[in-house]
Amino acid sequence: MVYPQRRQKVANLLGALKLDALILCQAENLRYLCGFSGSDGALVVTADKLVFLTDSRYTTQAETEVSADHLCEYKTKVDGILGQLLESGVERIGFEAGLSYGTVRELQDRGAAGWQWRHLREELQGLRLHKSADEIRCMASAADLHVAALAEVTGLIRPGVREKDVALALEFALRKLGAEEKAFDTIVASGPRGAMPHGVASDRALGEGDLVTIDFGCRLAGYHSDETVTLALGAVPDVLRAIFDIVLEAHDRALAAVAPGVALAELDRIARDHIKSSGYGDYFGHGLGHGVGLEVHEAPTVSPRSQALAEAGMVFTIEPGIYLPGVGGVRIEDTVVVTGEGHQVLTKIPKTFRNILLN
Repeated sequence: MVYPQRRQKVANLLGALKLDALILCQAENLRYLCGFSGSDGALVVTADKLVFLTDSRYTTQAETEVSADHLCEYKTKVDGILGQLLESGVERIGFEAGLSYGTVRELQDRGAAGWQWRHLREELQGLRLHKSADEIRCMASAADLHVAALAEVTGLIRPGVREKDVALALEFALRKLGAEEKAFDTIVASGPRGAMPHGVASDRALGEGDLVTIDFGCRLAGYHSDETVTLALGAVPDVLRAIFDIVLEAHDRALAAVAPGVALAELDRIARDHIKSSGYGDYFGHGLGHGVGLEVHEAPTVSPRSQALAEAGMVFTIEPGIYLPGVGGVRIEDTVVVTGEGHQVLTKIPKTFRNILLN
């Protein structure tokens, strides 16, 4: 059972922060710590007790899937949380950023006068930072669906087809293959729209000579995948082929450097320096990557501002890009897990230059 081990992480955190209790409501943290997969609930955690609370919509579900010392049904979330805090006799209480401002104020107004409250943000990131072998297998299985899904829709990626149609077909293929849901709104950005890093699929029709950036992923057993390919539709302008090769080299260099003990900011620098030395430093504005897990964007951050070192069990993306306004763009992305000896790439679609119309 994984939940006692995860619960111990929270107990250690309570001790380190000198807190008596912790209130958690973020869906991903609930799933991680007690197995609840519904959309509304709360955990009140003390050093010796973990209590899951929810309303009548989820009571039966919680009884079948939640690992906790006690399950409690509430009429209102605030009443349920206050009841547990009062019963536990706590004084120093931490709460996560996902708890709404209104809920926090009501808890403070109705709670005991002597209670001390602490808002936790970065302090909680360590809970899910290092993935277990089971978690990595879930993400690898999700990423495996990408290969078959993209192969299924490749015949649709032709001049005259709308970006939206490609995105919808890809999302449908992933669901047919077993995905629970798409990981995020699928990005299909073709031609000049390729200069938009988050160019969610539009009504634009693909054109011959376009580069088409497809950024997609899915959720499987609660865990996410994330991958980006950039494909060519026929002969593309020289400048687009040139930036593709630059981005691919930046991607490959950073990926090769992933290993325990390497600064995440250094991974970003490796990719960024190559793009900058090639004359396109002003056109790579975002960080190199982000963590992936129960959330598709979570800790750690891989950027010039990152202060962490790569550690075994971390899972994050490597996704450099170049975006030329009015011309087009390229992004190439893989998801990687840091291992004891180096790294393992979870995403499997080849990233070399591919011209669909010439295949």
